[in-house]
Amino acid sequence: MADDPLFGVHATALSLRSQRMAMLASNIANASTPNYKARDIDFDKAMQVAESGKSTDEAANAAVAYRVPLQSSLDGNTVELSTEQTQFAENAVAYRTTLAFLQGRIDTVMSALKGE
Repeated sequence: MADDPLFGVHATALSLRSQRMAMLASNIANASTPNYKARDIDFDKAMQVAESGKSTDEAANAAVAYRVPLQSSLDGNTVELSTEQTQFAENAVAYRTTLAFLQGRIDTVMSALKGE
């Protein structure tokens, strides 16, 4: 769906947001794992890479970076739970917004097919 011109940039955005959500969830799940390094996808950078013709997987991989913690921990873990939860919530809202845009596009196409 991400490469389908019918859905445009929204399909790519949905795929990248989904991958980012999985990464943020992994960070949250590993909040107490010693030496775990929190990672995140720079969404804007990933979109730029995807628009240059790369697949969404390649774009996401190109935009992955380790998160620098505000406060270091003794066990080497860089997950700051409040930061991860905030990023996850913001990404979830953006994901729902992208879904709403896609639903609008699908509704428009369905109306056109029905002749309404």
